[in-house]
Amino acid sequence: MTTTASAARAEGPGEPGPGPDPATFAAFEKAKGFMPVDEGLALYAAARQAGALGLPLLEVGTYCGRSTLLLADAARAAGVTALTVDHHRGSEEQQPGWEYHDPEVVDPEVGRMDTLPTFRRTLHAAGLEEHVVALVGRSPQVAAVWGGRLGLVFIDGGHTDEHATGDYEGWVPHLAPGGLLVIHDVFPDPADGGQAPYRIFLRARESGDFEETSVTGSLRVLTRRP
Repeated sequence: MTTTASAARAEGPGEPGPGPDPATFAAFEKAKGFMPVDEGLALYAAARQAGALGLPLLEVGTYCGRSTLLLADAARAAGVTALTVDHHRGSEEQQPGWEYHDPEVVDPEVGRMDTLPTFRRTLHAAGLEEHVVALVGRSPQVAAVWGGRLGLVFIDGGHTDEHATGDYEGWVPHLAPGGLLVIHDVFPDPADGGQAPYRIFLRARESGDFEETSVTGSLRVLTRRP
């Protein structure tokens, strides 16, 4: 799908809203990452909606900052902060020999992936550094010491059951009533992709605590009931 910055619009639950700033959208299209345009705009719409709660917007799985740009733009518009959590050593499928490995983000000194420098350059180039707090560490460890409420939790980290479940159990308790839970790479058909994100999506939906409010590709948006 081809979308120009001038035509970028985002739709979420309810009425269509404004799309991201054209400069942010251009930076999003240029950045390393795996978020398709239509799903990115749906994420942006959810973040704009959640920003009305006046609480931080949290992302699990920073990688090089592609989707972080959209959360930062939404946070700027709402006057809140975007938080992004990652250990920056890459998930399973990004390691050497795997499908999504990128040698450009390997630290030559230690021989391991390190996406943090690329993420910081991405954020700096877009002029959005002051709207983002990067939490560098493993998601369950960071969640265990986090004490505040959140307006949005976007889960897009490791895709094993261990990691997806850890993200869900660590961060969903911090989501405020009326807040949005967004899960990426939800594939009901195993032929399309891994099932761990789908399983936590089902867990959320079947808990009775959430109402599914938006579907765009593999991106699911759920609203926490009061």
